Amino acid sequence: MPFRLPQLVFRHYLWAGAAIILALLLVSAFMPRALEVQLSDISRGEINVEAREEGRTRVRDIYLVSAPQAGRLLRIGNPVGETVQAGAVVAVLLPGEAALLDPRSRSDAEAALRASTAAYSAAEAGLAEAEAALELARREAERAETLFARGISSQAALDRARAELEASQTRRNAAAAGVTRAAAERSGAALRLTPPRNGQRAADVIDIRAPVTGRVLRVMQESEAVIAAGAPILEIGDPASLEIVAEYLSDDAVRIAPGAPVRIEAWGGEAPLEGRVRMVEPFGFRKVSALGIEEQRVNVIIDFSGTGADPQVQRLGHGYRMEVFALVWSGRDELRVPVAALVRQGSGWAVFREENGKAVLTPVAIGPQDTRYAVVASGLSEGDRVILYPGRDIEPGKSIRARKSQSE
Repeated sequence: MPFRLPQLVFRHYLWAGAAIILALLLVSAFMPRALEVQLSDISRGEINVEAREEGRTRVRDIYLVSAPQAGRLLRIGNPVGETVQAGAVVAVLLPGEAALLDPRSRSDAEAALRASTAAYSAAEAGLAEAEAALELARREAERAETLFARGISSQAALDRARAELEASQTRRNAAAAGVTRAAAERSGAALRLTPPRNGQRAADVIDIRAPVTGRVLRVMQESEAVIAAGAPILEIGDPASLEIVAEYLSDDAVRIAPGAPVRIEAWGGEAPLEGRVRMVEPFGFRKVSALGIEEQRVNVIIDFSGTGADPQVQRLGHGYRMEVFALVWSGRDELRVPVAALVRQGSGWAVFREENGKAVLTPVAIGPQDTRYAVVASGLSEGDRVILYPGRDIEPGKSIRARKSQSE
């Protein structure tokens, strides 16, 4: 009996301790825990608002060389990239219509050639007849001269013989002119069907010359072919005078001012290039995007900073792609909030601010913003801490604590 009392007391203490521990565990399990979040301080700094768009280089002045008339173009001997001097022959055109005739026109041309050949034969026959008549009139005139000298013929007979000789001479000259005209018509009809052959330089061959000194940018018709009047042949320009054209949305273009600095990236080099807006074109155009959306676009023309002799710029050519960032607004000492902290509140913006370990939903008014920060117009003060990337589990009044970095 004396030994049972301590055992009972020990058991009571044991069960009481277990109950206390269990109660503490239950309280700890159901007690709300502070949520780990990433916090950022509201501070002052620089903000550069840029309008990003894809751009392409182009030679500032491109000269298109085209055919002055229809004919056969000989093979172009100037390859792309070759330097040509102003006035140098860059293409040779052989005028001619034979290869341009359709079957019906060719039949008409062949019929015209046959008709002109027949007319030429008839003209030659008429000339031979006129020459024979002229020879006869000459003999008659000589005979009349002899008879008149002997007193056998009268003066009237001599005058008639002389008049007939003059008339025969006139008819012979007219027949000779008819032969010349018929020959010309036959030659013209034949030339229409048989233009100069390849490599043959006719008297009327056309040398097409370079309008300026530059390099051949593109050859539209390299091989020999029959082309129509005005057909493009090649383009010539100076790659040293490059510019960039970027097709901005019209609501972005109105924010870009001439002279604005431009940052040029993704052009293929290691370091970004610098440029400056030369002109925002006053004419917009409609363009369908890759998603099938109709957009109103405006060309913004950008010049490279420095000179065209820049080695990096010389690595570029006509039609090269890049990304351009035109500066539309800049602030040096602006109160700024990270864009990652902003959440929508109706039609406005708000942030979750940390105050005494609690998340406080705070409406804010923001101004210009770039990809990282937005200017705070009202609602926050320097030194405030806001939650970055707030999720759905963040609610007003929620207990929060700063997430420790991996270095800690």
